[in-house]
Amino acid sequence: MSDTPICSAKGCRADAVWVLAWNNPKIHTPERRKTWLACEEHREHLSQFLGVRGFLKDVVLLTEWEEASSAADG
Repeated sequence: MSDTPICSAKGCRADAVWVLAWNNPKIHTPERRKTWLACEEHREHLSQFLGVRGFLKDVVLLTEWEEASSAADG
C-alpha cells in the first residue's frame, strides 16, 4: 500500500499532483481552507466544479503545499 495521496475525483486511484484549496463562504470562515487532491487528468474538472460555485481559492502543486505546511508547522 502506498503512502502517496490519491486524487479526490470519484473512482480515481491516481497519485495526486495538485491541491485545490477551497471554502464554502456560507459555512466556513473566510480564512478556512478545505482541500481536494487532484491528479493531472482531473485538476481542471475539479477546479471548474469548485470555481462555478465560487468556492475555489487556490490551486497549488502538492509538493509546494507540503513544503508550505511543514514550514508553517515548524
